[in-house]
Amino acid sequence: RFQTYPKRCVLGWGSTKSLRQAIQSLMKKILLVTFILIFSTTAFANKNKNTWDYPLRDYEGWVVKGSENHYKFKSNLRKDKNVLKEFKNNKNTGIISYLLFENDQIVIDESDIPYSVQGDKIIDGMLPSHSMGKSLVSYVTGHAICEGYIDNINVKLNDWPLIQNTLYQDSILLDLLNMKGGDQKWVGERRNVGSDNRIKGEKKEENVNVIGLVKVMNKYLRGTEKSKLIYNYSALTTNVIMNYVKFKAGDNWDKLLHKVFNEHVGVKNKVQFQKSRKYLKYEDFVSARYSFYANRYDYLRIAKTMMDDWHNDTCAGKYLKTIYENRIKKKDNIKHATDVGLYTKSYGGQIHFDIFGIDKKRKILGLSGFAGQQILIDLDNKRIIVVSSLYRNYNWKKMVYDKIKKTN
Repeated sequence: RFQTYPKRCVLGWGSTKSLRQAIQSLMKKILLVTFILIFSTTAFANKNKNTWDYPLRDYEGWVVKGSENHYKFKSNLRKDKNVLKEFKNNKNTGIISYLLFENDQIVIDESDIPYSVQGDKIIDGMLPSHSMGKSLVSYVTGHAICEGYIDNINVKLNDWPLIQNTLYQDSILLDLLNMKGGDQKWVGERRNVGSDNRIKGEKKEENVNVIGLVKVMNKYLRGTEKSKLIYNYSALTTNVIMNYVKFKAGDNWDKLLHKVFNEHVGVKNKVQFQKSRKYLKYEDFVSARYSFYANRYDYLRIAKTMMDDWHNDTCAGKYLKTIYENRIKKKDNIKHATDVGLYTKSYGGQIHFDIFGIDKKRKILGLSGFAGQQILIDLDNKRIIVVSSLYRNYNWKKMVYDKIKKTN
């Protein structure tokens, strides 16, 4: 302050208005530092902490079988010194899988996937998406619109009894896709609780991913009203979107997922979304959550299909273009070069856009998940990077950013 306001320090800070502006500026800096500290203790997962996910079998939900007509990749492999360095030290870096796809072939393919993680077996090679699954929920939502279950991205969620008399009643689907749910008093990063999945309670915080949507609405949100519509990254917002699609699809929910992943993407191995609760004896509505599991190559198949959708202008591709055109700025403008989710300026349709330091005209889709899960889809150069990790201590800038930044 003595460097910024030398005269006011001597003369007693000057006007009340100047004092208020100075305090507001200081508070913004304090909030930013607080967020980074919180993020450092959560997103940078400690290597001794289990970052796998909730037990796969306990929360198994909707499984989609692999397709006999799956896409068969071509390869022209090379070794990359930066990637090899991270794998050589992966007990500290956490990296377990890395794929780089360009020129219509896989050019880097490295993996060191353990048999289990602190007792949780890796079943059939399926790796967790964590919050990358939020983007996949959006992709399924686009297909639900294409299949006619939902009219468009501007519909109001006013026909779903579960969210009546809650802050989500009459929400516009696009707002939720852009993480503008007006729910910041209850959930999300705006509450600065160190996690996007904790909901405010009278006595304790509960994880919205495991208590189920019925309990969330009945115990916490019945009678609440939405706040100002601002960007607030939240697990609950995604789960509301996902379960609205499930509600609209009705008995065709499994059929919709099969249509997306088996028929459209053509995964080779089974994939699955998880349910929210182990035991659902008293609930008619089994709530889904965005946590997704897939084989490493099937993540690449999904990403390639999204890229092909965009270029072929399919119905799903038009959906992706629409959410890109309607993306919003991230208000905090946090710039932290360890993850595409923290190194992007914009957000739209549950996808991160506009990477810092890269030409704003370039279109790159960023999918980001806890503990270092990353998918980046460079639509202009048809390049894809897929990373799976146990904890995010790897060199994101050299392994991901520098490679996606290239234009040739």
